[in-house]
Amino acid sequence: MTVIVRNLRPDVPADAEGFSLVRRLALPFMLSTPESVLYDGAHTHPDAHFTQLVAEEDGEVIGTAQVSLAHDSPEPGQGAANIYVRPDRTGRGAGSLLVRTAEERLASLGAAKVFSWVLDEPGNRVFAERRGYTASRSAHFLRLDLAGGTLPPLQDPPAGVEVRPAADFAADPRPLFELDAETTADEPSDIDAEFTDYEAWLAETWHHPLFSAELTSVALVDGRPAAFSAARTDGGTRYGTVMTGTARAHRGRGLAKLAKNDSLHRARAAGYTEAFTGNDTGNGPMLAINKWFGYEVTATEVRYVRELG
Repeated sequence: MTVIVRNLRPDVPADAEGFSLVRRLALPFMLSTPESVLYDGAHTHPDAHFTQLVAEEDGEVIGTAQVSLAHDSPEPGQGAANIYVRPDRTGRGAGSLLVRTAEERLASLGAAKVFSWVLDEPGNRVFAERRGYTASRSAHFLRLDLAGGTLPPLQDPPAGVEVRPAADFAADPRPLFELDAETTADEPSDIDAEFTDYEAWLAETWHHPLFSAELTSVALVDGRPAAFSAARTDGGTRYGTVMTGTARAHRGRGLAKLAKNDSLHRARAAGYTEAFTGNDTGNGPMLAINKWFGYEVTATEVRYVRELG
């Protein structure tokens, strides 16, 4: 049995299906479908040099890598490589081959650093550290039982505030782009990001097949978007919030909680039974909000970094 690493072939359905299956088995708290895998490969900004690699053994996809440059960061030369192997196919060398291939790709593009998320489990951490990676920040994956749990009751918005679905902005989503850009700039991260390309945001966020404008909730103050909770779904029973934030001028008023509660209630009414989200472990305010909703930590990952030289 020989393991090889190659690019994902978008014209071969089994590749996208295998890629998505690996991600679901390795990261059951993140949403992935074959359609979203192909969409990411076709619509990520060209300056990211986004590459999807697969590790194949006897015709079966057993590992994946997502490799890219942080093109929207003010600091050049930063790359990312996130490697995942099927939990029941480890020990075959797929992870090592994927790491080496990803690092070679990034080095050829001029990257000086590579960042990688690693599940906080002893074997995974040893794997990264043996290859020269150093631990940085960490983040939690959280899960909420929408079917059996109890959500906080919906509350009437305060005067001057209304909550609407993002679908109401379909004719002109630019105000949501501006809000997303402001809140993302303040999000804890090893790599600073600056959203300045509206067309790229439309392609990578607004039109993404997992994104749900109907379940994304926006809190408006005097008619202007002030807070939001962005939702994705897998088309089945799983729902996730991928970003919740408030414009700087309106923080401290509970608007993010208001928007997220609205989104969660509508997700449950639409038949979704599981809700997932993620938080930087240092983001105390958002962790407190999610605890208030009833989310529980289901896994933790650690951001590792290595200098390429």
